[in-house]
Amino acid sequence: MFLINITIQENKVPAAKADELLAGHRSWFTHHFEKGDFLLVGPYKNKGMAGVVLAQADSQEKVEAIIAEDAYYPNMAVYDISELTANLIADNLTEFKGK
Repeated sequence: MFLINITIQENKVPAAKADELLAGHRSWFTHHFEKGDFLLVGPYKNKGMAGVVLAQADSQEKVEAIIAEDAYYPNMAVYDISELTANLIADNLTEFKGK
């Protein structure tokens, strides 16, 4: 699995295209969530235009290919990818949706 921290570089987003790009970004992560590539998606509450994705894929190259589809890629966001092994997963994880 992979943890992806995404930080939108607001100073690089053209004001005239901000709404369009955000809609494209939301469509991108929704598509990959529904497809099963993304297991958890959410914005940070304390970091402005930034969020986290928990993804599952066979390789980092596959994750990078998915990231390349994002509306903010390559120059308007920073994508920090870390591979991880989930040893413990709470059964009640879904109780925290939206919190």
